[in-house]
Amino acid sequence: MGRFPRRKHQVPGLNLAALPDLIFTVLFFFMIVTHMRDVSPKVRYEVPRGTELRETANKSGVIYILIGKPVDAQGNVTSQDTRIQLNDRMVTVDEIPQQIANERSKMTESDRQNLVVTIRADRETDMGIINDVKQALRRAGALNINYSADMVNRGK
Repeated sequence: MGRFPRRKHQVPGLNLAALPDLIFTVLFFFMIVTHMRDVSPKVRYEVPRGTELRETANKSGVIYILIGKPVDAQGNVTSQDTRIQLNDRMVTVDEIPQQIANERSKMTESDRQNLVVTIRADRETDMGIINDVKQALRRAGALNINYSADMVNRGK
């Protein structure tokens, strides 16, 4: 009987031709579904829970005020004092009317008339600070104020 030479079986190489298409498809997917933040928080805040909430329709004429404990770049609380952040700047209550005027000057005329101030305050914030902020907003002529909250899951 004759002997047949044995062949070494090799695993075929992996075809990577479609890999760039797959990577770009995933990249486009994440670019479409990702929501970019308007304001980077410099304070820690945990918003209270609410039952009757609505989403703000017009987001172009919105000024964000965040009230909470100051944090560093990693999100660690640096102080137990309550701080106020207006868009990307830390401000005091007395500086709020001037900062609102500065933000208004950057807006279009229609956004100025539909200006909305959204307050995102930590649930542990004293109501006195929130009242001081509301009075400063009243002096600035910003009378349309929204309060941010998380929706409470009501089991019905």
